[in-house]
Amino acid sequence: MGYSDYLRALLRPMDIYDLTPSSLSGAELEALGRGLDDLSQRLDYVERESALATAEGEGLDRMESLFARTPVRYTTQLRRQAIAALLRIGGGCVTLADINSTISGCGINALVQETGRFGYIRIIFPDVSGVPEGFDQIREIILDIVPCHLDVDFYFRYLTWAECEAFGCTWAAVEERAYTWRQFQLAVSPSCWESGSP
Repeated sequence: MGYSDYLRALLRPMDIYDLTPSSLSGAELEALGRGLDDLSQRLDYVERESALATAEGEGLDRMESLFARTPVRYTTQLRRQAIAALLRIGGGCVTLADINSTISGCGINALVQETGRFGYIRIIFPDVSGVPEGFDQIREIILDIVPCHLDVDFYFRYLTWAECEAFGCTWAAVEERAYTWRQFQLAVSPSCWESGSP
């Protein structure tokens, strides 16, 4: 139901106006209704784009413009998570839990681990095999988030020989799937080695 219908329903009980669309009053209500419908749609858009949880385009662009660096843009949901993480950064974010809470501000799922060496941390990307796309941008954001007194080792996930043995893969399986060396290195999931997989 549009606003013109709403206005007609509001005026109908008074029974003093000709509310048919061909009448002057009806045409005026149509024009007012279209204007109110347009305004309502614009307000819905502004409401959606002004909240981080529902923003999709312009709202995310405007929020990202508040930061010195923008997160790598993979999906709308990851952009929202990255902006939320960047908004959580504060002057006291120096514990491992705090850093892990804000590190997804780089735009993808990242995790900070202690290495056992004083002053060193390891950054891993659990959902990505190899070097993530847009790593230079991701690296800069992470180095902005991590306290400057810590040295950072970036850890990239590749297939290990132990995993090859555990998956039961053989050179025949590699050749059967026609993996290149790069594809072989990135085949870190057991599903890559199941029969019938490419």
